[in-house]
Amino acid sequence: MPRRFVDLSIFLENDVVSDPPAFAPRIQYFTHQNTFEQIEPFFPGLKKEDLPDGEGWAVEVVTLSTHNGTHLDAPYHFHSTMDQALGQKKPSIAIHDVPLEWCFQPGVKLDFRHFPDGYVVTAADVEAELRRIGHALAPLEIVVVNTRAGSRYGHSDYVASGCGMGYEATMFLLERGVRLTGTDAWSWDAPFVHTARKYGETHDASLIWEGHKAGRDIGYCHIEKLHNLEALPADGFFISCFPHKIRGASAGWTRAVAIFDDALQAAG
Repeated sequence: MPRRFVDLSIFLENDVVSDPPAFAPRIQYFTHQNTFEQIEPFFPGLKKEDLPDGEGWAVEVVTLSTHNGTHLDAPYHFHSTMDQALGQKKPSIAIHDVPLEWCFQPGVKLDFRHFPDGYVVTAADVEAELRRIGHALAPLEIVVVNTRAGSRYGHSDYVASGCGMGYEATMFLLERGVRLTGTDAWSWDAPFVHTARKYGETHDASLIWEGHKAGRDIGYCHIEKLHNLEALPADGFFISCFPHKIRGASAGWTRAVAIFDDALQAAG
């Protein structure tokens, strides 16, 4: 059976809402028609018409953060320390230290599209969904969460859409050996606009980033801004999501891909 690949990544692009405006990426495109000035200094005396069809090269200049596009967050993003619940509290690892074996493992999809925007998923919700799909978690499986946000990518309400994973739900996964998770929403946690409303009512700061902060207790990574999770079954595939190698960074961009392959399943 030939391998089948499903792209789980969004584009890096201008003018499509994938982040709050102040954090959006910016791409400047230089085309074959306007780059002669970049080439000529390397070859004094060169004229534009000397080049085939008068064309230079195409190149882009990108201004972005490590959290633009589909990216993998390292434990360092969540907190300065990790693994305190394992009795070995230590400095959080940055993206260049994330174990590569975490980034290529069998995948499991939890379908939470029915939860309303801003809902905080509980451990009981995760248990119920695992029972529904008939899956028992194994260590290092990559668990991805399909939320309503996936259907809103490209729309103005994307950043505020989808449910989020709470502390208890995240710890439920981590305590069973999961070390890499993902979501098609802007954040692993519930969108800030919904959390801010709850905080305004309660002034309970533990509500803020509670899923991320689970990394203080057990270090883990998650992918944010996945796409096309609707195309995946509950299990029966591998996920590849190796991050870009940025020294000391809190995240790295990834081309996340689901791979269906009988040979890989046999090996797993």
